[in-house]
Amino acid sequence: MEYTQLGRTGLKVSRLVLGTMNFGPQTDEPESHAIMDAAHAAGVNFFDTANVYGWGPDKGRTEEIIGNWFAKGGNRREKTVLATKVFGNMETDGEGWPNRSRLSALNIRQAVEASLRRLQTDHIDLYQFHHVDRTTPWEEIWQAIDVLVQQGKILYAGSSNHAGWHIARANEKAAARGMYGLVSEQCLYNLAERRAEMEVIPAAQEYGLGVIPWSPLHGGLLGGAIRREREGGSSRSSSGRSADALANSKVRSQVQAYEDLLDKAGLEPGETALAWLLTRPGVTGPIVGPRTREQLDSALRAVELKLDEELLTSLDETFPGPGPAPEAFAW
Repeated sequence: MEYTQLGRTGLKVSRLVLGTMNFGPQTDEPESHAIMDAAHAAGVNFFDTANVYGWGPDKGRTEEIIGNWFAKGGNRREKTVLATKVFGNMETDGEGWPNRSRLSALNIRQAVEASLRRLQTDHIDLYQFHHVDRTTPWEEIWQAIDVLVQQGKILYAGSSNHAGWHIARANEKAAARGMYGLVSEQCLYNLAERRAEMEVIPAAQEYGLGVIPWSPLHGGLLGGAIRREREGGSSRSSSGRSADALANSKVRSQVQAYEDLLDKAGLEPGETALAWLLTRPGVTGPIVGPRTREQLDSALRAVELKLDEELLTSLDETFPGPGPAPEAFAW
């Protein structure tokens, strides 16, 4: 496994991030534990989750599965850089009480304590704001985070799904308080969805944030979706983001060209898509969310895959990026 520093921090993390969103809804607890054991065995030390994972009435279940895995001992917690998130509504009883979501100081405090209990740990290494809160000022957010850092309950703060100007504003407000600010941004970024290159990634680089792409295969679109469709196999491309994209004839032709290109090169689409992200400036490592051990093994092979310049050029021609702002939308 290769390691890199998370943004401007001294924290060393693996170049693949184990995403746990499927733990609970798609993958049962024993298999989830086996996947985490295999990830550790391969040197993956960066695990990502969120308080809402488990979804619906099972919100928090994913954190519980991870906590039960930590409780098995064997220095599992000590070997893991643990990231979770706050923002989503954690209410499961339907009573409609306010302050169970977003980034108020009250919800941040309550959400941290609940996550710590579920995760069976005394601290969270990277606490991420799952979305932008347009109703809570950054002064309030940073005051709440400062308290948690002083208490030793979190070490670093990160963002997710933030625009470039949100990152800039957040870190300028943190600097005014003498705080470290955001150290990472988790954003939608892959070969088929490159809008983050316009402003989000440049802002992250300017402020020293590590970029952690989610949905690196765009919901299965870049994992051989057309091939599986042709072979009649089941895949994530049958619904969701991938299905919506394949319904667009232009995108479908791009994906077909992508798969044809990799067939000629003797490469697997999913592994190539991950390896491409590892070549991108500012990227710490993509989040892979395996439902099975086999999917984890495939993702791990991407770290060893080196793409030559000719192939990178061809990939860029197949899925051209938008270019930087403001050139992407102005003269």
